[in-house]
Amino acid sequence: MIITIVTDGPYGERAYATIKEEFKTEFIVLEPPEGMFAEDVKIPSEELEKIKSSDLVITYTLHPDLTLDLVDAIYSQVDWIIVGAWKGEGFKNQLLRYGNVTCPENMCDLTENGTPTFDEFVSKFGRPLVKINCQGNKVVDIEVDRCSPCGSTQFVADALIGEETENLPIKAGLKIQHYPCRAPKMRLFSDDECKKEMAANFHKDAFEEALTEEKSAKE
Repeated sequence: MIITIVTDGPYGERAYATIKEEFKTEFIVLEPPEGMFAEDVKIPSEELEKIKSSDLVITYTLHPDLTLDLVDAIYSQVDWIIVGAWKGEGFKNQLLRYGNVTCPENMCDLTENGTPTFDEFVSKFGRPLVKINCQGNKVVDIEVDRCSPCGSTQFVADALIGEETENLPIKAGLKIQHYPCRAPKMRLFSDDECKKEMAANFHKDAFEEALTEEKSAKE
């Protein structure tokens, strides 16, 4: 599977560094439009052809006209598109009409949707899944089965090896603050639950479930 990450600004490089460890991944930087109107959007043909040759595309483009023009140009050529940065429910609904587009509230909330390409990606990246190995009350190993695309799950797992199991899920949530999570900046302009808090809760839940499974396996 070929994945292409497209950006017009500061976001996407951490996802590229993480995802390329599991899948063949391309990273393409587009220039944002200089003007405020759709006719100012220009996507170079060479880059566009590279994007069209992908199976799955992840966009971190912040300019809405660039995002919309890009999705319109590639949706019929690729299997699935994940729009990582978007503004407003109206814009989200406009993108979802293409049928093979996902606009997650948070990139660590991706779960299977029943389509092969998307599910293959989400088997490795999305809502955190971990396995914990303990000796007594101490964590000796943490295996990341599904990592946040930005790599924060692995960061948290590495940081918690050697910790006591007491309050481990809370520690996992707090460690996200040290990464630091960029979710609030990418899901700009939102008045919903703080996206950093959402990411912290996903990791807290993942570690809580892993501890429960580890305890059950030893009973």
